[in-house]
Amino acid sequence: MDEIYMTPSSAPIRRQDGVTLWRQIATSLERDIAAGRYAPGERLPTEAAFAARFGVNRHTIRRALEELSRAGLLRVEQGRGTFVAEDVLDYTIGTRTRFSEWIRRHNKEPSGKTLALAEQAADAAIAAGLGVRPGARVIRYRRLGFADDLPVSLTDHYFACARLPGLLAALRGEASITAALRQVGIADYRRLRSCVSARLPSAEETDLLRTARTRPLLICENTNVDRAGLVVEFATSRYPTPRVQIVFEP
Repeated sequence: MDEIYMTPSSAPIRRQDGVTLWRQIATSLERDIAAGRYAPGERLPTEAAFAARFGVNRHTIRRALEELSRAGLLRVEQGRGTFVAEDVLDYTIGTRTRFSEWIRRHNKEPSGKTLALAEQAADAAIAAGLGVRPGARVIRYRRLGFADDLPVSLTDHYFACARLPGLLAALRGEASITAALRQVGIADYRRLRSCVSARLPSAEETDLLRTARTRPLLICENTNVDRAGLVVEFATSRYPTPRVQIVFEP
């Protein structure tokens, strides 16, 4: 005989051969999301609330939520809860990709938060990216980018101090890198090269991007040049999956 769990706000959950309780709950929640009961970006009730709704223990609820997270339907933010996943933002690798333009194409409001802006010595990787010697003075500009209120990128921008005198002050006074570069004589710049990889986030990246430690990040290293082909910027960006996907177009 099947064992039935039932509460006034849910359909019966039956312990039966071949279909585990957590999978039945995952299917029920997936239907709720598809029907619009939980909107994209909405925080879900707590595990305790779901446990009361379905009449099961919290471990069973956690297993169902983990399954939906792996399927890309939910996202977990450390310390904040579980949210319905938003639509994936396509980040197109083009010659003149700008953060604000990218976000506005998705009908969202772009914003950013400066996390670091200072001079430092270039290590081997930064030096290679900028085409300078290791130890040369560079500007590091770390910025967290948002689409509406959701973090979608964490980028370290590097610039060679000797090539762009006055840029540090310009970056401190301007809201965008494009405007700051224009102040020091760079009227336009384009992407020369992009290298994309993936890895798991660090503890700091997990916190800043509000993502799960088990969810990979897309890593994009970009080299940008001016009209004469001189490197003006080397940048390393981190994008949380499945919030962002990278698209290559000819």
